[in-house]
Amino acid sequence: METLKVLFVCHGNICRSTMAEFVMKDKVARAGLARWIYIESAGTSDEELGNPVYPGTRRILARHGINCDGKYARRITKADYARFDYLVGMDGANIRNMRRAWDGDPDGKVSLLLDFTDAPGREIDDPWYTDDFDSTWELVCEGCDGLLAELRARLAGGQTD
Repeated sequence: METLKVLFVCHGNICRSTMAEFVMKDKVARAGLARWIYIESAGTSDEELGNPVYPGTRRILARHGINCDGKYARRITKADYARFDYLVGMDGANIRNMRRAWDGDPDGKVSLLLDFTDAPGREIDDPWYTDDFDSTWELVCEGCDGLLAELRARLAGGQTD
């Protein structure tokens, strides 16, 4: 069975996408699927390039027993499109910037995180501006639960490429 690869994307890669990366890694590990699901995160801009996880994100992850030490912001690359099976943005601006960076989405890999829930199309506001890391946490967890269900189904069906 081949590994499924997920890249979470937001603007700077210090808040939402990083939170999603580490929440999903935790959920995947608890499900015993770490061997088959690879997870990273990146940003669409280079504004935070090389910076560590934002303190608000680090605090809420730590509060839930999740460590994000060693994570530094990186920007998406052209190669990411071919490398990852799922390219998951947090809001419409992320999606537009992702499609621009990858000359569209010919393979249909780009989606919003909350598209994997019962109420698709919603966006996750940037807690950098809202300072509401609790709401971001709740939405990220909801999206990651839905994405994990999708990945489980794909792995169970042997539908990996």
